[in-house]
Formats: sequence, C-alpha cells, structure tokens
Amino acid sequence: MQDKHKVTLYLPPDLHRQLKIRAAVDAQPMSAIAERAIDFYLGHPEAVEQVEASTYGSTHQVYSCPECTSTVILRGGEMVSLREQPAMLNDDGLKVQQPAATEELVGASV
Repeated sequence: MQDKHKVTLYLPPDLHRQLKIRAAVDAQPMSAIAERAIDFYLGHPEAVEQVEASTYGSTHQVYSCPECTSTVILRGGEMVSLREQPAMLNDDGLKVQQPAATEELVGASV
C-alpha cells in the first residue's frame, strides 16, 4: 500500500452531499474522488481559473488617465474604454454623513 497522509477537509453541506452521491454511484471511496479532484486542480490550475472566471465574471483594475476622455481597463492585454458602461460609478466626491447629535444611553434603575 502506498504511503499516505491523513488530511481533514471541511466541506459545505451541499458539496459533501454531492461527493457522497458520486462515491455511491461510482462505487469508490470519497477520499479517492477527492484525491483525483485535488490532483487535477494542482495539475491544471489554468483550467479551473478559466471555469471560475466564466462562472463568476472578472475583476478589472480601472485606470483614470487625465489625458483620456474616459476611464479604461486592461482586458486581454488591450486598453478598453468604459465610456459606454452605465454601471460605472465614481465615488471620489462622495462624503459620509455623520449623525447630527449623539445620544447617551442611561441605564434605568428599578
């Protein structure tokens, strides 16, 4: 038998349920399925990142250039204008309002 180390994983209930079902259907131990999944993840991180990006969207760094007419992002090595993006918000001028007066809580004696 191959030398192995014990690892404890904390899985969300839904993922644990899916793993139990897959193990029952494939007639394999859950640890063997988890081992294959981790091995695939470590061997092909770009494939996992690509799936996650297509599922959840992307995060972009927004650049404000004083010489440009609009803000831009770097997508796929190219600068892309956000001029036509209605969801773009500029929060530079926003101020947080402080409460006008503070209240003091006093304990009531009975």
